[in-house]
Amino acid sequence: MSDRDDITPGGDRRWWYCLRHSRPEQGPGCPDKYRLGPYPDRETAAEALHTVAERNEAWDEQDRD
Repeated sequence: MSDRDDITPGGDRRWWYCLRHSRPEQGPGCPDKYRLGPYPDRETAAEALHTVAERNEAWDEQDRD
């Protein structure tokens, strides 16, 4: 797959994680209130919920300290 294959019709290369559909999506998609991101690639967007959980755990730990 070339870089050109990752470009949506509007030219947006960013990826988002859609909370409504539980999957990564690129470019224009669901309203922002249902999305996390943007992320640089599909794989990073797919890990969005894991990333959020790790960050929340780190912040909770900081609050306990």
